Amino acid sequence: MNAEPTLKAYFDAFNRGDIPGMLACLSEDVAHHVNEGEVRRGKDLFRSFCVHMGRCYREELTDMVVFSNSDGTRGAAEYIVNGTYLETDDGLPEARGQSYRLPAGSFFSLQDGLITRVVTYYNLADWTAQVS
Repeated sequence: MNAEPTLKAYFDAFNRGDIPGMLACLSEDVAHHVNEGEVRRGKDLFRSFCVHMGRCYREELTDMVVFSNSDGTRGAAEYIVNGTYLETDDGLPEARGQSYRLPAGSFFSLQDGLITRVVTYYNLADWTAQVS
């Protein structure tokens, strides 16, 4: 099984702001490893995270390259986050509609064609400098 169609569907849904589309790519017990944060388990916590992010940030991912292993159980993506900071997020600088452009990457585990683990990395200090 090839992981790339699932990962591409996940990122296409992200770029549309389509939370149900993203959730359709995830297992019920997905482990979401948030950059600079705790691991959130399950679709309900993933949905809550997405709603919060959609309120504070408007983002589009570009320059995407998706990778996967031969048995479809692992994948990764490298991309550029093009965003606007919409509403102040707790513990972060004040939002004033600032734009940012940030390299980032995600790593995935999959089982039966669904994402069971999402890990996202970006440089928070770089983001903070861009919006400060």
